[in-house]
Amino acid sequence: MNISTLPPQTNINGVWFNATAGQRPVHVDECTTITQLFQKRCAALGDRTAHREKDLGIWNSYSWSDYWQHAKWIGLALRKLGLKRGEVVSILSEDRKEWAWFDMGIQAVGGIASGVYTTDSANQLNYLINDSDSRFLIVENEEQLDKYLEVETEVPGLLKIIILEDEGLHDLTHPRCMMIDDLYKLGQQAETEDPTRFEAELALASPQDTALLIYTSGTTGKPKGAMLSHENILAAIESGARALPAFETDEQLCFLPLCHILERAVSIYFPLAAKCVVNFAESPETVFANLQEVSPTTFVAVPRVWEKIYSHVQIMTQDATPAGRAAYRMALKAGIVRAEYICAGQPVPASVSARFWLWDRLVLRNLRRMLGMDKLRRGGSGAAPISPELLRWYWAIGVPLVEGFGMTETSGLATLNSVEANKIGTVGQAIASNDIRISDEGELQLKGLNIFQGYWRNNAKTAESFTADGWLRTGDLGHIDDEGFVTITGRLKDIIITAGGKNITPAEIESRLKFSPYISDAVIIGDARKYLTALIMIDQENVEKFAQDRKIPFSNFASLCAAPEVRDQIAVEVAAVNKEFARVEQIKDFRLIDVLLTADDDELTATMKLKRSFVEQKHAHLIKDMYK
Repeated sequence: MNISTLPPQTNINGVWFNATAGQRPVHVDECTTITQLFQKRCAALGDRTAHREKDLGIWNSYSWSDYWQHAKWIGLALRKLGLKRGEVVSILSEDRKEWAWFDMGIQAVGGIASGVYTTDSANQLNYLINDSDSRFLIVENEEQLDKYLEVETEVPGLLKIIILEDEGLHDLTHPRCMMIDDLYKLGQQAETEDPTRFEAELALASPQDTALLIYTSGTTGKPKGAMLSHENILAAIESGARALPAFETDEQLCFLPLCHILERAVSIYFPLAAKCVVNFAESPETVFANLQEVSPTTFVAVPRVWEKIYSHVQIMTQDATPAGRAAYRMALKAGIVRAEYICAGQPVPASVSARFWLWDRLVLRNLRRMLGMDKLRRGGSGAAPISPELLRWYWAIGVPLVEGFGMTETSGLATLNSVEANKIGTVGQAIASNDIRISDEGELQLKGLNIFQGYWRNNAKTAESFTADGWLRTGDLGHIDDEGFVTITGRLKDIIITAGGKNITPAEIESRLKFSPYISDAVIIGDARKYLTALIMIDQENVEKFAQDRKIPFSNFASLCAAPEVRDQIAVEVAAVNKEFARVEQIKDFRLIDVLLTADDDELTATMKLKRSFVEQKHAHLIKDMYK
């Protein structure tokens, strides 16, 4: 493409973007594909750190040159092994530097990168490989390899399985399997044979080429593969940079699954524009410890993580001395007053600022340091609704936490709040690359360059996802205020119509319940019934602490849920939430789900969102008991 034909440019923190967002061709620093931008960054940044990863307790650094060289070997080796342009490679691994290396290497030679959640079963892996017609499978370790071996005869289309860790596999001899070091050697050999092949392959990419295949969570049926192009991702990068500026000096922590579009965009694609450093968490279980170690400048997480941090602080407060608890209450009160002015877009009075300054230095600064948020310039929440009260709490302790909305089908972004333009209770304003409207039925609908190409080999589902005039149907209900801020009130398919004919969207009630430190999740029941009830998951850590402090006996999670004192405390929490809603929206009864749910269970997605239909099916006996 002739760069001279590009429109005038805008510089945002040293990176050039289209002057008119959403204008074709989308470009970042005069690059029109992800891989062009990758090539440009690696050439310019060289020995600067791109990634950090912990090994044996030590954080090791890996440069942009390492990034380029390994991606090159991966891409060339895959081509040598038979990968053709437009074919899919599946990656089954926790977050790590190799995830990014494979992502770039696959795309650079015209392949399509597709992630698989490590919590997926062998049967789910079987479905994803066959549905995508994947030609290669990358597995992290022996545990993930076992899933492939379980369904080996059912996935004949795979050419090779590449293994990242050899622990426990030193004696493996399998005609389809090879270790990552052998793949690198093959890539080095290919580079020696044709030193310019990788760059030549990279140059063949066009903005409309499919770069990613991201499978939806499958809450309403089989997962569907959403096709995202280079243009889609660059449009998201451009819009994200305008609303949420990033700097070369920024540090990030990557811990959400890279299969998910939110983490993929935030930790692989956005850093290509910002030139910042990405730190890979050791595992999802160590994220809070890693957060303290890295102390990132920006941090994006799902609501469940922000809720757990809040719950952790509540536990610490209970264990503090009376003087410590009093100081925390005073500091939080000062923070709340200040936050009200900031979130309303009003100047903070000098007296309010002075009071906050004092309590910040006495209490809140130490609290943020203990949480690993002492350098946090901005936190982000997405992928599910978050309680407005929780957002206000973070602003009160000095952590600017903003909420956004996006889908796989919108390349991860659709609307965003920013630190400067933030309305708590909304998901922000439409990003620069797309338009937004509300249909006659109240559905949020989108159109723009970030909107996906369609579902992989599923024209029928693709057609269902768009209106007759080409707008994406999000399935979310909402409204837009006079300033363009979007409020999502619930899912179209989740509307509860009571036996009395009242339409109720459960999301706001569920979100308010989850603000309780004793409740981790809730599902409101009531469709075609006379009144609302709730299935509630307790917060294990906080409720165990509650029981231990009161010497309430329990032996396991089920017995904890069965304790009368625990149920009484949850009843108190439910009653407090009921006061905030009209009588028809109040919960008349509830039951506790007495099994711990993980992403391995049908009821939860890999990003820890409850699948309402599965929950209702599996716990139908509890629901029936509430409507005797």
